[in-house]
Amino acid sequence: MATTVLLLDEHTIQQLGEIYQDAIHQIPPHAHYQLKLPSLTVTAYHSGKVVLQGTNVDAFVQKHDLTASTSTKKSKVETNGLPEGFSNWGVIGSDEVGTGSYFGPLTVACAFVPENLIKELQILGVKDSKILTDSQIQEIVPKIKELVPYKLLTLWPEKYNEVQQTKNLNEMKALLHNQAIKRLYQQINADLLQAVLIDEFCSPSNYYRYLGDQSAPLKAITYFKTKGESHHIAVAAASMIARDAFLEGLKTLSKEYGYPLLSGANASVDELASKILKQEGMDGLRKVAKLHFANTQKAIDLTK
Repeated sequence: MATTVLLLDEHTIQQLGEIYQDAIHQIPPHAHYQLKLPSLTVTAYHSGKVVLQGTNVDAFVQKHDLTASTSTKKSKVETNGLPEGFSNWGVIGSDEVGTGSYFGPLTVACAFVPENLIKELQILGVKDSKILTDSQIQEIVPKIKELVPYKLLTLWPEKYNEVQQTKNLNEMKALLHNQAIKRLYQQINADLLQAVLIDEFCSPSNYYRYLGDQSAPLKAITYFKTKGESHHIAVAAASMIARDAFLEGLKTLSKEYGYPLLSGANASVDELASKILKQEGMDGLRKVAKLHFANTQKAIDLTK
């Protein structure tokens, strides 16, 4: 059985993982994934080292042009792991809001920004939603929606709590991101799309594992980067749309259930949750809050 060790760049490792996502067998320690292919096992490590073991090594290397030159492609890649000039590409960006807030929904949004609209979004003031005030976001988002195609999914607390019984948070986010991107892809001119960028919340291998039977929506390469909004304005636009929807969701729930729901997960949130718990019980709290947060136990303790 032959064993070959290659040093590949992040882009190539990701591409192989996407091509053979159905063959992901397991995820060894410090690895992106391990592929089980006919007469071949491929293990890709975070260090960039890829170990190929089996009787089909040479054919696999030739098929994907995994020569020594592959490891030198970094000269064409920026230090952030994205292709040179990526910020000027036509990209679908995807982000979510609400994972750190006890009250309110989880919102996932994606936006497609073709090359010719990047400048216009910059002029609008589109940037990371975390450095904008809520009023600024609510003023700019309607203009973003008029300018670029987008998709928005909202998982309300009652449904969130139901799904959370069988799926962890990252799995829920992966499924929502994938669904939103698939829907958006169906309504855009795919010829203008060069890549997808998801604000990274888990490893790419875990993301595709969470999708299970849900196929990835398109052939364009998908990248995963933390602080994705700093790498492409499409993620910033998606972040702002998701934040605006989250804020509107808080308002809707506050009006419907008669409580001034707060964003975040601090002591003031604990006190309000305790009040709701006393008056409405756990059934009332599950309609406005994410019950698996530690705030739930804190609210229970406050009621005693």
